[in-house]
Amino acid sequence: MVWQPDLFPEETIPAGASRQTGHINKLDVRDSPFHEWYRFVLSFPAHLVREYISRFGLGETDVLLDPFCGTGTTLVEAKLLGIPSAGIEANPMAHFASSVKTDWDIDPDQLVAHAASVAKRAKDSERGSSLQTLSEESSKLLLKNSISPLPLHKSLVLLHCIEHDERAQFKRHELLALAKSLVCSSSNLYFGPEVGVRRVHKTDAPVIESWLVEIENMAADLRNADHNRTVATVHCADARYIPAGLSPQRSRRHACERRNPGFSAVFTSPPYPNEKDYTRITRLESVILGFVNNRADLRALKNGLLRSNTRNVYKGDDDDGWVAEHAEIQAIVAEIEKRRIALRKTSGFERQYGRVTQLYFGGMARHLAELRPFLKPGACLGYVVGDQASYLQVMIHTGRLLADIAQSLGYRIVGIDLFRTRLATATRQQMREEVVVLQWPGWI
Repeated sequence: MVWQPDLFPEETIPAGASRQTGHINKLDVRDSPFHEWYRFVLSFPAHLVREYISRFGLGETDVLLDPFCGTGTTLVEAKLLGIPSAGIEANPMAHFASSVKTDWDIDPDQLVAHAASVAKRAKDSERGSSLQTLSEESSKLLLKNSISPLPLHKSLVLLHCIEHDERAQFKRHELLALAKSLVCSSSNLYFGPEVGVRRVHKTDAPVIESWLVEIENMAADLRNADHNRTVATVHCADARYIPAGLSPQRSRRHACERRNPGFSAVFTSPPYPNEKDYTRITRLESVILGFVNNRADLRALKNGLLRSNTRNVYKGDDDDGWVAEHAEIQAIVAEIEKRRIALRKTSGFERQYGRVTQLYFGGMARHLAELRPFLKPGACLGYVVGDQASYLQVMIHTGRLLADIAQSLGYRIVGIDLFRTRLATATRQQMREEVVVLQWPGWI
């Protein structure tokens, strides 16, 4: 890896892009392959990953880590560039998506042929069976009217045909295609950026036909791909507690290398400290595909996430201890509480605003501390984060605070690059999104 420090000015904007518009955060049509199999509406763009891979000077002998990998943007881009990678993701639906999007070892023509046979069986079954639905317990987890009865019936019939087919080699890809078509074609959901339910509900939807379109898109990407043997592994785990089994896995060509076995770089975007419940974004497909079946499952999922909103704060949480002596964070917490009292906000959620702020930065501190033994000396790190004023309009400069925490843990601050600004929904205020760039010296 070649370190290029002079490529990090204080504010860096991709050529030709405007700081005041959101278009630089959108996926370029040329980057659709693999990324568009399934992605979060607010995922960071592939071009940002490429930019920092280039700046970090990564090559095929390095291994890149994304500890909050979401739906796998960093991992897919690394694989396309022939760079081994690993990801950590606590949301089982997102973890599943990342693992499938980096699995290119299936024959695309056989995938299409197999899907056609599954579709035929599903067509026959949906006409001859009574209306299928979810259990009452599972249904209660969904946003009301997320999906209408007939599209749900068709989706459950198709799901059954996929899961009970003998040729398991295509199952994961077919399930991910179903997740994508569920959200984009069969449901009543919209994203803008919060997830919501449309006023006009679809009484019917071409569920199987939409699923086959997604299968065809997958096959086209697989046909056009450079089928390199680059390794991409994904761990379903909480990034605040790095799994002991996490280790860099290189391509076969470099598998025998044993010098400096740690990760060469990190590029990631953790949740921001705001009032978004990130589990709502994937709720429909998580329930229908069986990743979350009841409230106990949902609680377990939320318990394994970085505390970024009041809906996943629990009595036994102790991440706040990591920032108990951080003066600026404690001042922000005090200001949030002062404003809450002045505004007479007394709900249980509002009383948690100060605590979730402490838990968020404490969780990030725990993550950065846990990460250190897994890094090569000189490893480069990039964290995409955004300023927030979600808690009673008290400004939280996330990037600057995260950089300060990292420095206290032995990291070197290289810079804070401005990625873009975005317009806050509530206040119409311009908010910064930044890349906090760090380096791990490795002397601790």
